[in-house]
Amino acid sequence: MWRLYQFPLCPFSRKIRLLMGEKNIAYDMVREDPWSASDMFFNLNPAGRTPVLMDAERELILADSRAIAEYFEETVETSPMINGTAANRAEIRRLVALFDENFYNDVTAPLLNERMKKRIVLRQPPDSRVLREAMKLAHGHLDYMDWLIDNRPWLAGSRMSLADLAAAAQISVADYLGGIDWKGHEQTRGWYSVFKSRPSFRPLLTERMDVIQPPPHYAQVDM
Repeated sequence: MWRLYQFPLCPFSRKIRLLMGEKNIAYDMVREDPWSASDMFFNLNPAGRTPVLMDAERELILADSRAIAEYFEETVETSPMINGTAANRAEIRRLVALFDENFYNDVTAPLLNERMKKRIVLRQPPDSRVLREAMKLAHGHLDYMDWLIDNRPWLAGSRMSLADLAAAAQISVADYLGGIDWKGHEQTRGWYSVFKSRPSFRPLLTERMDVIQPPPHYAQVDM
């Protein structure tokens, strides 16, 4: 049995949970808050970041969401998520990097800092200017996703892939924190609604942080 060290609003943890759900890989979870990571957790991953997967029986530890995803692609044949031709696989990896890096840095990370860390850890009010800029940048990312969905059945091509999982993980965190304005993004909203209905996604919709509640539409499949 895998043990997943994760944080509920860590988009990279969510990406791996979605991947393991799609591949029907069993695991249990341990919550690791980013502001109070234990010495034991740093021994598992010196970078101090979630997610980390551990199989104690095999003495195997995996860290970094992209490394974990590649591991499962190489070892679990069901539901391949880096699929298709070499060109298709390159496109999937490009989009995963876009969401893991650009979307996270532009949108998810500022929202987490302003609406989670400042409230729970620093006991400070959020900076409205930072929030407005994050939401503005979110519109740009959603515009690009609208274009992709206009031209492809899924973000990277004809089949669902790790690119869709990475995007859904980032968007779900930003949406939980009230940072997504869906007006004018019908294509992406439709794609996201389909994704929210998948069994792998449903557990994410029921989880709540102790003091931070999502907007009413967060758990609704048809937003």
